[in-house]
Amino acid sequence: MPPARPTLRTLRDDLKLPLPSARTPLDELDHPLLVKARELFGDDEAGHELIRAIDDEILFKVKVQRWRGAAWSDKDLDLPWLIAAGQREDGSLDDFYSALETNAQARARYNADHRQPLAGKTYVGHLLPDHDDRDRYQLEAGTRLVRRLASAIRDLTRGSLHDGHEHAADFATFRLGILVRAEDGHETYVAVRITGSVPDDLTAVVLRHVPGCEPADWYPEYALPSRSLLPAEQAWSTLMDPKAAAELLNEE
Repeated sequence: MPPARPTLRTLRDDLKLPLPSARTPLDELDHPLLVKARELFGDDEAGHELIRAIDDEILFKVKVQRWRGAAWSDKDLDLPWLIAAGQREDGSLDDFYSALETNAQARARYNADHRQPLAGKTYVGHLLPDHDDRDRYQLEAGTRLVRRLASAIRDLTRGSLHDGHEHAADFATFRLGILVRAEDGHETYVAVRITGSVPDDLTAVVLRHVPGCEPADWYPEYALPSRSLLPAEQAWSTLMDPKAAAELLNEE
């Protein structure tokens, strides 16, 4: 399950935090309540305490220090959201949840505006993620992909450095392979193979993240050292900085 994240309304109105650029996923923001929500939903063994006063949706309590929050699990995206937040006032243990219940008791108002009446006494639909929240989540997809690529590329390169064989990983629409040949007294050769269709800008991202290689020094290849390319394959090669290769080998 992806880490818990706040809705835009919660971020703006409840936590009073500015909206960062899409290069900073909202599930990485450093706030005590958000950190606690990520911990709760990131641990399969953690117990989730229900907010029993809410009966139209299943909400869970998030508590840390004086902060209180309400979390909701999006079944479509398999994604937990922090949909409301507040602080506990001195002398009161559950004031945030009492206020949440009071504000959610909108049955009469809701039924007056909708043909299908509420079955229960509460309604928190206005707090759930909306189109803007889902658009923001999709906007961050590029950042998540680049980070996954960077990590995988480093692992594949290190693995090939160790044994001299190609190491590969599968992504949604393509397969990425990296081959490193390092022999004593010779330069370190690196080849990157992509099987499948990828846009040019993604290819540039891949080549830019290979450790110890200059992005401008890659050349297209028509064959790999041990075989020709297949019709669906593309390949590039360059030389790796030997210092960077040594540092990569020494990593855990």
